[in-house]
Amino acid sequence: MPYDPTTLADWQIAAEAEKKMPTPDGWRERLDLTKEEVIPFGRIGRLDFLRVAERLKDRPDGKYIEVTAITPTPLGEGKTTTSLGLIEGLAKRGANVGGCLRQPSAGPTFNIKGSAAGGGNALLIPMTEFSLGLTGDIDNITNAHNLGMVALTSRMQHEFNYTDEQLAKRSLKRLNVDPRQVEMKWAMDFCAQAMRNIVIGLGGKMDGFLMESGFQISVSSELMAILSIAYDLADLRRRIGEMTIAYDKRGNPVTCDDLEVGGAMTAWMRSTINPTLCCTIEYQPVMIHAGPFANIAVGQSSIIGDRLGLKMFDYHVTESGFGADIGFEKFWNVKSRLSGLKPHVSVLVATIRALKMHGGGPRVVPGRPLPKEYTEENLELLENGIGNLLHHIHMVRKSGINPVVCVNVFPTDTPDEIATVRRYAEQAGARCAVSEHWAKGGEGALELADAVIEASEQPTDFDFLYYLDLPLRQRVERIAQEVYGADGVEWSAEAAEKADRFEADSKFTDYQTMMVKTHLSLSHDPALKGVPKGWTLPIRDILLFSGAKFLCPMAGSIKLMPGTSSDPAYRRIDVDTETGEVQGLF
Repeated sequence: MPYDPTTLADWQIAAEAEKKMPTPDGWRERLDLTKEEVIPFGRIGRLDFLRVAERLKDRPDGKYIEVTAITPTPLGEGKTTTSLGLIEGLAKRGANVGGCLRQPSAGPTFNIKGSAAGGGNALLIPMTEFSLGLTGDIDNITNAHNLGMVALTSRMQHEFNYTDEQLAKRSLKRLNVDPRQVEMKWAMDFCAQAMRNIVIGLGGKMDGFLMESGFQISVSSELMAILSIAYDLADLRRRIGEMTIAYDKRGNPVTCDDLEVGGAMTAWMRSTINPTLCCTIEYQPVMIHAGPFANIAVGQSSIIGDRLGLKMFDYHVTESGFGADIGFEKFWNVKSRLSGLKPHVSVLVATIRALKMHGGGPRVVPGRPLPKEYTEENLELLENGIGNLLHHIHMVRKSGINPVVCVNVFPTDTPDEIATVRRYAEQAGARCAVSEHWAKGGEGALELADAVIEASEQPTDFDFLYYLDLPLRQRVERIAQEVYGADGVEWSAEAAEKADRFEADSKFTDYQTMMVKTHLSLSHDPALKGVPKGWTLPIRDILLFSGAKFLCPMAGSIKLMPGTSSDPAYRRIDVDTETGEVQGLF
């Protein structure tokens, strides 16, 4: 019997569902895993990746289902809720199904976004553990990242204070780090704008090297990007060693292995390769692995999680961050290329409210009531915005994947509005399903489950938008024109100079192209809704991440440390002092 999400908050639904949640031993029996393959961690468990992957390596892969969305409102359109609802719906149809989703950052959890655990009857549990650190992956990333900064700043201090002979006695080689070219900052997993820019090393010569520095949110660390794409532990170690922390005074990179800290950073990260096993409130297994930040950190759950899920389940569901122009494009051309895994279906989540926004509806602001245009029937506004949905359908079809449009239903949506979306989606060649998973759980997602099962049985012709022998600027041009709908690309002098250098050096040929732009528009301008026409994509800079092997063309600025709003979520979070239960999470 589904819970009533109109009268119960998500944390209250979670608390009730968690009373019957399987234990680690219960999961071991249900999933036919050995005792050594499930590592207990309180009332949840971790999967021992190396053991499970080795034992199941010859088992055929299941169906690979990806969930993405149209260009969202600032509220989000329910990709995680839909992913969980789809898993519940497939289970209602008797399928052996599971998934892999990303771990939330404490920054958004305590700020505006909340825990990203889904909602209503499509919710992930245990919600408190999921929202507040889980099994420590982000803490381990924070510690490994900061250890790299400790190694760098310590070396800079010693090189400043010691002669070459004194360094040699300590088995140290002078690296000549340029303090103006330190690429990393310190990490913490909160939104703290006051820590973006700081000065370190104040005091005497034994108090460190005096220089400007700052903090970035932990999930923006290159280590998170590496965890998302690492194929196994050996790949993780190699990539960490190749991370560029700074440059020397001749412009040469200074890596973690140059600082002899790559091994120690991997030691902090060693357990992060093991996904954590959680579940829906209807008790289907869902692995949690890797984290958010859908720009430089890919915005995908991990390759490791997908490798395990495809062996363990007949249907494996994963999710891409942001709208399809960012999340799906990176799933298509980066994650799938690195993993070698070919998806069968892409579920494109759409909401009536987002399509009305793209049709010219009033501004949508988190924390404020929706204007009446979004809560009352308005077919004209809806039809004006339908182009955004059609653009994303065509984009997914370019990859050769079968698209399924999921209309994520809200209580204020009317039958005529839903029928309008279905008509346009089917005319564009996509299957369309209406899903009420938020209100009804798996029972409300049966139509979606049936559409996904049907689509997964159809042949696919999956191929990449570009191959890695294509020069960087031509890759960006292709993405801009064929994914975003731009007329072309405009390069700043700085970006063009870097592109010249990267294209001339063969070592960058196999680097992935990780586009950085707003998620609130198909264009670079978040104010341009619908399907903007007659515009050019500006590339202002290109970031380099040598461990992840990413080149990140930037169509605008990016802050690696978000700010805290004036009405953050932590104002409503508390603890029941009699039971110890956390209240107010959403």
